[in-house]
Amino acid sequence: MLKTMTTGSVGFADIVIVNVRAVTMDPASLTSQAIALRGEIILAIGSAMDMAKLTDEQTLTIDGAGGTLLPGFIESHCHLFLGGAEIGNLDLTKSEQDIFTAVRRYAADTPDRQILVVQGAEYGLFSGVVPRDYLDQILPDRALVMMSADHHTVWANTAVLRDCGILYGKITADGSKIVIGADGIATGELREPGTFDAVLDRAGQKRAVLGLVTGGEPDPAPTPAERDADREMLRRAALHLAAHGITSAVNMDGNLYTLQLLAELLERGALPIRAQVAFHFKPQMELAALDKASAMLRDWQGDWLRSGLVKLFMDGVLDSRTAARLDDDPQRSAALLFAPDRFAEIAIAADRRGLQIAVHAIGDGAVRATIDGYAAARAANGSRDSRHRIEHIELIDPADVPRLATLGIVASLQPAHVPGAMDFPLEPVAGIIGQARWADAFRCATLDAPLAFGSDWPVADASVLRGIQAHLTRAGWGPDCADERVGLAAALDAYTRGGAWASHCGDRRGMLKLGYLADLTLLDGDITTTPYAEIGKLHVVLTICGGRITYRKSDATMQTPQ
Repeated sequence: MLKTMTTGSVGFADIVIVNVRAVTMDPASLTSQAIALRGEIILAIGSAMDMAKLTDEQTLTIDGAGGTLLPGFIESHCHLFLGGAEIGNLDLTKSEQDIFTAVRRYAADTPDRQILVVQGAEYGLFSGVVPRDYLDQILPDRALVMMSADHHTVWANTAVLRDCGILYGKITADGSKIVIGADGIATGELREPGTFDAVLDRAGQKRAVLGLVTGGEPDPAPTPAERDADREMLRRAALHLAAHGITSAVNMDGNLYTLQLLAELLERGALPIRAQVAFHFKPQMELAALDKASAMLRDWQGDWLRSGLVKLFMDGVLDSRTAARLDDDPQRSAALLFAPDRFAEIAIAADRRGLQIAVHAIGDGAVRATIDGYAAARAANGSRDSRHRIEHIELIDPADVPRLATLGIVASLQPAHVPGAMDFPLEPVAGIIGQARWADAFRCATLDAPLAFGSDWPVADASVLRGIQAHLTRAGWGPDCADERVGLAAALDAYTRGGAWASHCGDRRGMLKLGYLADLTLLDGDITTTPYAEIGKLHVVLTICGGRITYRKSDATMQTPQ
């Protein structure tokens, strides 16, 4: 049965897609065979015969070849600027060569780079060795750093440490550390961004990480050439996501400069995704800094660019033992970046302004402090549809699980982060957590909270299909661990409708539904019948955002208008 917009507004479609299995994510009508788009909205849903009534000589008809048509994927947690800056760096997770050969070849191919940055180094790589010495062996005469996959640790060689003035350490903020050896010299291990901001500055990534490191604006103001280069970084990042079927992204670091660059891309017709940019609140900021977040909410409320989100880091990560844990073991835990009373004060103030809050909380101590702060905001301001979020939740005390639902907290999770599920090895994280706590680690199905999935790109691969496969094939770590998989339908929901709802956009995106924004993803196979272990081998063949084709695989079948 053909479903269209109201009769008076129906006209011929700009784009018609036929011969698909459309999984609409709309509970009222879950599947269809064809869809029609006009302008930026979905005009009709039905059969190929129905679509013929909406087609004229100007309509672009696309044969989906029996593939799956889905709402455009929503990337609920990523770092656009950083991801764009790192495109072109050597990524060890994608290299088939041994490390020494790969790095030396990379160095030969990039003779003009002041500092060579290598991505995707595993924590276990430096077990039992001094990182500085290991990197000096690889490249003794060039400045070289390796970035951990989670982006919370950098390992630097002697040339970098000396050039950045940290060979003998320096005073760092709470929660960060320059590891010093018994000889009084830095080992090369730099934990948390406050220790390696100067390194990334020299590597040409200063403005790309500014929203993450300080939450502030470029000073001095970028030159026109620098602004062009930064805009290109963001364009590359957005195109990369579009190639993975992503039509909306929540940028979990940010500042006004990032929004301005994205707006310039939008004005030029060069922005292929919708973006929400958070304001990053840092521990040293006063409550008055929320004035800027409120201004960003006021000025950016469109369907393409939005703000209204305040991001905070409550702790670090498990791998480097900078996560905040309730057991408070100094060998595997670190202090909260915001004292509980301080965070509660911030949460109350942000919530009162109508801002949404998203908190990076990895350890169970950080998760509890975040929940306590959200509870304080509700007690002070009253209940509202805030949809405050916790990002990651890699360890949670069982007593805190019911509080997520009680307070309406969104669990923003990353399937690719689960050690052993995709690219991240099981160790050292499983050992750091401890077997007694495995059942409380990387929970999903048993959280009983609204889910929004993402990748944390460039921390992990942006591929939604690989993320779905990782989630559906993840194995429990022990007999006492529950099955934390939510199933294919719920995983797709968390990448579409759930992500839209979490961002207060569920009334116009996240479903293939009449009048909704024309954001779609076409796959080259039927995801509903593909074995879970093979889902990552499916391909995105077409991405449409706002009725405009933003990615097309070369062999996608289309009939161009005459």
